[in-house]
Amino acid sequence: MRPENVVLADDGKSVVIIDQTLLPNRLEHITLKTPEDFYDAIKALKVRGAPAIGICAGMGLYVTMNALGGTDREQFLTEMHNIAAYINSSRPTAVNLFHALRRVENAAMEHKDGGIAGMLEAMRKESIAIQDRDVAMCKAISEYGLTFVKDGDGILTHCNAGPLATSLYGTGLGTLILGAERGYTFHAYTDETRPLLQGARLTAYELDKAGIDVTLICDNMASIVMKQGKINACFVGCDRVAANGDTANKIGTSGVAVLAKHYGIPFYVFCPSSTIDMECGTGADIKIEERDSEEIKSKFYREPMAPASVKCYNPAFDVTDAELITAIITEKGICRYPYTESIPALFGKDRQC
Repeated sequence: MRPENVVLADDGKSVVIIDQTLLPNRLEHITLKTPEDFYDAIKALKVRGAPAIGICAGMGLYVTMNALGGTDREQFLTEMHNIAAYINSSRPTAVNLFHALRRVENAAMEHKDGGIAGMLEAMRKESIAIQDRDVAMCKAISEYGLTFVKDGDGILTHCNAGPLATSLYGTGLGTLILGAERGYTFHAYTDETRPLLQGARLTAYELDKAGIDVTLICDNMASIVMKQGKINACFVGCDRVAANGDTANKIGTSGVAVLAKHYGIPFYVFCPSSTIDMECGTGADIKIEERDSEEIKSKFYREPMAPASVKCYNPAFDVTDAELITAIITEKGICRYPYTESIPALFGKDRQC
């Protein structure tokens, strides 16, 4: 079974993605060919989720260079670096975007003695390998996650970390989807995740499609369902993990973690190891993307919900402090606080992302 959210065309001339901005009402695919196509798809959240962004970007760099071709090797490499930098600028917070582009660039440079054709073939293989690796990682992460749950558990989710955002099972939702396949019964409470409603539009859609009992709640209802004893654990993905275990994820995640700490509920972060950025010391070093105010005031409304003169602050992410996180679950194992000890122990002190 192959991922359907990001697909490299057999001829290497395009990438086909599911347009996530149209879900759940319409399932439509769009074709990306140019650097501008890939930049816009990532910036406008047509493709979203840190792993899926990386996969799309890596394939996109190959597709755009395949279209340019040429015979001058140095000119090819210069153009490749320029296009990679352009695509990378589309979203600053998710580290997977940078890592995937760097991997595809490195593949080309390692095979430059093979000429343009050799570099393009290396880029093609590497972009596919990034997705194949993510498929395997999602399955492994989901397997580890099953060790933290039991049949009948209530799980709170925030934002979306399922197959649409990754590959196949997903990270934060992978345990639920894999568990359902094996006969577990879960009761998911899904934050709508304002302002772009990824929980309502995407997570609820994916969980319902997988046959999992899912109840949609507004973000400000998380506290009451925790207090009522309906939540046994919180599952989230993330876009970047700092070396000290601070994690950046969709805005509102840190608030969920604070509430979980208050009510004594475990708070788990699920992510591939590529999301851990050892060159980033703490969450304070993570650049937080700020988005257009209209996402708050008018995007999902027939008429604006605030006066035009009112200012908006719209950070796309926030940082959850390491001490609020019960465990960080990766494809290579489980890290626990203090993460300055457990992350190097699992991945090695000299690991570079």
